[in-house]
Amino acid sequence: MKNIIVILFIIIFTIGTASYADGDLWDNFGDQNVYGQEPVSDEDFEKALESKKGKKKRNKNIPKGEEFRQSNETDTINKMPESLPIICVSAPIKLNKTAILPVGHYQAKGELRNGTPIIQLYQSQNLMAEIPAIETNDDFNEPEINFIKMIDSGKENQVKFIFGSVDFNAYAILEIANQDNY
Repeated sequence: MKNIIVILFIIIFTIGTASYADGDLWDNFGDQNVYGQEPVSDEDFEKALESKKGKKKRNKNIPKGEEFRQSNETDTINKMPESLPIICVSAPIKLNKTAILPVGHYQAKGELRNGTPIIQLYQSQNLMAEIPAIETNDDFNEPEINFIKMIDSGKENQVKFIFGSVDFNAYAILEIANQDNY
């Protein structure tokens, strides 16, 4: 008697669940034209791949009509407030035949004029010297981006100013002023 009840229960359960599954995805199982799609031949597939190979995807993050040539890091550096590097001039420097840069601390700023780098030295807001320099790709093994240093040039009575910024790196070789002229 138990077996008959179990068999009846299984039959009723399978008939009841079959009516709920009417019209779902399993009705189209095995049919190639599911949802109205037509089969694609190998030739059509290859043509579609070839048509996509030549096209470049446009970066949607770049607005139309604007150029984008900087990395995110460069943009961040350019937006930072400018802090000028400081140099300690420990000997009087001969700028030209009549001008001498006295011993002291100076803030340095670089500027390109007509393709020539100029190192400007300031005390407070006063421009104390403009030194023409030679642009170089050498970063002088400095750990910072913005720097200025006065180092030995290797020749007697001469010093070398090395300067680096985001825009350019440069150096200038200047003579130490004689004590008689100072």
